[in-house]
Amino acid sequence: MLPEAIEVMTEELAQVGNPSSLHSAGRRARRVVEESREQIAEILNARPSEVVFTSGGTEADNLAVKGLYWARRAADPARRRILVTPVEHHAVLDSAHWLHSHENADVSWLEVDGGGVLRPETLRAALEQDPGSVTLASVMWVNNEVGAVQPVAELAETARAHGIIVHSDGVQAAAQLPVDFAASGVDALTVTGHKLGGPVGAGALLLRRGTEPVPILHGGGQERDVRSGTLDAPAIRAFATAVVISAERREAEAKRLTVLRDDLIRQVVEAVPDALLNGPPPGPGRLPGNAHFSFPGCEGDALLMLLDAKGIACSTGSACTAGVAQPSHVLLAMGADEDRARGSLRFSLGHTSAQQDVDALGAAIGEAVERARRATSR
Repeated sequence: MLPEAIEVMTEELAQVGNPSSLHSAGRRARRVVEESREQIAEILNARPSEVVFTSGGTEADNLAVKGLYWARRAADPARRRILVTPVEHHAVLDSAHWLHSHENADVSWLEVDGGGVLRPETLRAALEQDPGSVTLASVMWVNNEVGAVQPVAELAETARAHGIIVHSDGVQAAAQLPVDFAASGVDALTVTGHKLGGPVGAGALLLRRGTEPVPILHGGGQERDVRSGTLDAPAIRAFATAVVISAERREAEAKRLTVLRDDLIRQVVEAVPDALLNGPPPGPGRLPGNAHFSFPGCEGDALLMLLDAKGIACSTGSACTAGVAQPSHVLLAMGADEDRARGSLRFSLGHTSAQQDVDALGAAIGEAVERARRATSR
């Protein structure tokens, strides 16, 4: 977390008051929530009324995919098709799978190219098959594994021409890229606090005016009956603080992380010449703080543990699937074979990352790969 987010959250934790209560302490907490909502809306170019607080990205993705599917299906029973890329975060993928298994939804998979990017013509072709059957399309803003930036505005324009609503998981994008909800053209956007230097457990789903999902949580009717549950004023205040600070620092931070990322790529390739960089080439099509490699002849989880022993934290994919022995679904969708998908690691850079971190990886990666290869060949 950013120090400023920790400071305001700690201060708020010492206060009393449920934002839904009418007494003075409750009204004070409500003011904190509403001021935070206004801050987030201003930074992301949305109306405050379009910001619905959730417990994080997973809940927001579930609310968008399931809630919008149910809403569109209720309005038109002929609509039962969901368009999803196979490189989405599991919060979207598993929501789509659940709707298929339990609600008889049709899931159409939108193929991505070798860099993990969905081309507008691919979406257009899927829509033209039978636009009247589609409930929504869900395309993430930036891929969480390989850092591929999607042409979100162009995709949203393509969908809008066919009367289809679009959800985008913007969790990875908001800290390092300019995210403009109004200009993007999407109808629903997921953001979360912990990717911005805020706390885990606070996020939001931005819903364009007139976009009303069926709730997946029922209770007190907080958040205009879209999402029930007592609002966590301390976490929301810290979330908003992180959104504001990350926006203020974004341009400079993106440049700094790009330099670090490019040096990380250079050092890894120098130490392991046959390492394969996955995703788009370094440039505007790739998230500044992302480097994702496949190491031929290695098991990713073995290499991860060897690096961890050196104090280097990396990932074989999404942290949500840690410990699950399966190849990266993202790489498989991009056309990689299972060996390449299993032997991959993601290196993420953020506001705490520094040159010494990159140098430590550069010094350790060669030996770690050699040891991992020896272990695999036994």
